[in-house]
Amino acid sequence: MDIYVGSLPFKLKENQLKELFETYGEVESVKIIIHKITRQNKGFGFVTMPNDEQALAAIKALNGSDLEGRELEVSKSDPKVEIKSSGKDVYKASTARKVIKNVPRKRNDDDDTFKFKKKH
Repeated sequence: MDIYVGSLPFKLKENQLKELFETYGEVESVKIIIHKITRQNKGFGFVTMPNDEQALAAIKALNGSDLEGRELEVSKSDPKVEIKSSGKDVYKASTARKVIKNVPRKRNDDDDTFKFKKKH
């Protein structure tokens, strides 16, 4: 069973989270989500436990418990949803430009920018 663990302390490591859940049974995998740029823990992660009874016992025991001054949020994880994108209509941090589709715009040659036309 996949388990969502939220409100994690930002200094917590995956091996520490694994040890916490191993007191309730076998842990198959642990993943703490890390911010790509800052490399800092985002405060949530996922734990996979193969035995559903042990996983439910861990959820019941750990949800609302205190870990390094933070109240953990532990629940059964929703299934993964894959989002496909064509690469258009998304914010690209490297160019610091938002691509907006189907909006009429006019190029301003004076300063190399675009101005949006008003719709009537």
